[in-house]
Amino acid sequence: MIVERLKMRTYTKLYANQYFWRTWKQSEVDLVEEREGKLFGCEFKWKRNVIMPPKEWNKVYADEATWVAIHPTMP
Repeated sequence: MIVERLKMRTYTKLYANQYFWRTWKQSEVDLVEEREGKLFGCEFKWKRNVIMPPKEWNKVYADEATWVAIHPTMP
């Protein structure tokens, strides 16, 4: 799914630095994109479920980051 995301960003010319985020307690975010000075946390799921960001993510990046769950049925 990450490769598909990278291809989509290439085709739409949406350039970003990409990172993986994990805490010592094993909370993780699958992909973090840094675009235009902002952070975008992406969680990849096969089914369309409501996914909340890790509590640590909210504590550290509450005001400066966006969270999105990406699944195959998204446009």
